[in-house]
Amino acid sequence: MTDHRDLPGTRGATPDGAAPAADRAAEGPAPDRLAGEVSEADLATLGEQLGRAPRGVVGVAARCVCGRPIVVRTAPRLPDGTPFPTTYYLTHPRAVAAVSTLEASGVMREMTQRLQDDPDLAARYRAAHEDYLRRRAELGVVPEIAGISAGGMPGRVKCLHVLVGHALAVGPGVNPLGDEALALLAEHWRPDVCTC
Repeated sequence: MTDHRDLPGTRGATPDGAAPAADRAAEGPAPDRLAGEVSEADLATLGEQLGRAPRGVVGVAARCVCGRPIVVRTAPRLPDGTPFPTTYYLTHPRAVAAVSTLEASGVMREMTQRLQDDPDLAARYRAAHEDYLRRRAELGVVPEIAGISAGGMPGRVKCLHVLVGHALAVGPGVNPLGDEALALLAEHWRPDVCTC
């Protein structure tokens, strides 16, 4: 199985879609540090992907090599006032389906057990939790969700969609279990191959 860190172009694509499609195909999805504003075309695509109007989107945190959103960055408080801890929301239908299949395989229980058995992994996962909180705080502080990240971090694995979204948004080496899940998905879905 291929580790996504070894895939060409898992960092550095232009988030605004300005590069020609062939160039974007070589570059891969955009990490969060390059995430730009969300366009009207992005919002329309997100509506198609989600089957509903997107809520609280502040940017596209990772894009397919064709330029369509894979992960959006979401405000910590939705427009209706609801606290929303999921800063990185996986939207690409093929990615969502692949992650759902992986979740159904029981891998989350195994990952959670490994957190109990491996202090180094637990420390790196806690650091991912802190990274998530820091990046969310950049968008605003919501007291109701203070200290709560997403996906079960830092003590368990509850939602691989969140961990994969975080890993795609910020790049490899930040969320170890998000990186691992991406590697496990490589046979079914990869961020550097368009399946739109």
